[in-house]
Amino acid sequence: MEFADYLSEEWRPSLGCTEPAAVAYAASMAASHQRGGVRLVRLVCDARTYKNCYSVGIPNSERRTGLLWTLAIGAHLRDHSLGLRCFEQTDARALQAAGLLLEQHGIHVEVDSGKNALFIDVTVVRETGTARVVLTREHTQVSRIEVDGREIGGAVGGTPEAAERTVRRILAEMKLTGLLELARSLEPGDRALLREGAELNIAMARHGTGLFPAGFIGDNERESPAHLSQLVAAGVFGRMSGEPLTVMSLAGSGNKGITVSVPLTLHGREIHKPQEVVDEALALACLLTSATTWHLGTLSAICGAAIAGGIGIAAGVVRMNGGNVSQIGLAIGTMVGNLAGMVCDGAKIGCAMKTMTGVDAAFRAANLALLDMGIPVTDGIVGSDAETSLANLGRLAQYGMATVDAEILTIMQDKLKSR
Repeated sequence: MEFADYLSEEWRPSLGCTEPAAVAYAASMAASHQRGGVRLVRLVCDARTYKNCYSVGIPNSERRTGLLWTLAIGAHLRDHSLGLRCFEQTDARALQAAGLLLEQHGIHVEVDSGKNALFIDVTVVRETGTARVVLTREHTQVSRIEVDGREIGGAVGGTPEAAERTVRRILAEMKLTGLLELARSLEPGDRALLREGAELNIAMARHGTGLFPAGFIGDNERESPAHLSQLVAAGVFGRMSGEPLTVMSLAGSGNKGITVSVPLTLHGREIHKPQEVVDEALALACLLTSATTWHLGTLSAICGAAIAGGIGIAAGVVRMNGGNVSQIGLAIGTMVGNLAGMVCDGAKIGCAMKTMTGVDAAFRAANLALLDMGIPVTDGIVGSDAETSLANLGRLAQYGMATVDAEILTIMQDKLKSR
């Protein structure tokens, strides 16, 4: 794999939370195949997409939140070619039309609990007819397009066999030494893209500080680990609130992109590391975040931003400070042993606190590892090496916590009914 191929798949600009953006993208694409007023929008989705759209803010929507508004707005966005940046075109016209559709009870949502991977199935009924778009596995992977019940396209992203050989899976099957070698293979263009994305995410973090009460973040002259975790929290808070700034997503998540790139980039500057060293540390962190995401699943029962992103940070900090493969593995094992139980209860402003915890834990794990200390293999799910620790974490997330995820969904649906 060339690192440029990795970046084209996993390092992508996004506006707003990724799952609402994907739902709106599907609704916009479906609506584009018919004309006239929108009469009805119907969504069938997996439980985790529902969870991540439940209460998150929508960019450019005057502080609207949640799945119903996401669908109503998405069906009135004219240019689906923007993909996960589709909310850039949200305007007064779209908001007015979306509000009217909601007043007419024209939005219907169902959860298919049998879908374990990402599944977004949107049908839009307009005056001239019906159209349907289905996304599967990844946020922009179109597997089916129907117009008036007739299939006209889909299967974008290749065959099911090719889908099984995703970038994330390839990385998850690589040894830590292989990931390090790939991180060292950066071409000038790769470095430029990494830096560009990091700056977008730092801009969101700086912007987000203004959303917190005075005194929470303060005016730190030094980018200490504590201050960096606060900046990450501010960036995630801003994104989950729907602030209209584009961020660079990582492994399908803008929160992962912020969580990984902000502290590593600013830490490197604080300790005066050469930019090339910072680039390679960030590259390793991104690769490990993607590999961990494959173990957890694109959408997971546990917090991917704090855990997968935190694992990436810990590895990156060790690498940036001259640590060896053994020490990177120690840091990964410590992160797995420390944060494995942090559940995901949907995308929302509270994610800011979880990512803050992930950053704090990552710096602690890295500092211990640089002293050749970490949670030992005799403890819990920690494996004999980094690869085994990540595999054990994946087993816990995908199988052990399946009933936890179902219970969280039930609690959230009960809350919605009581409003």
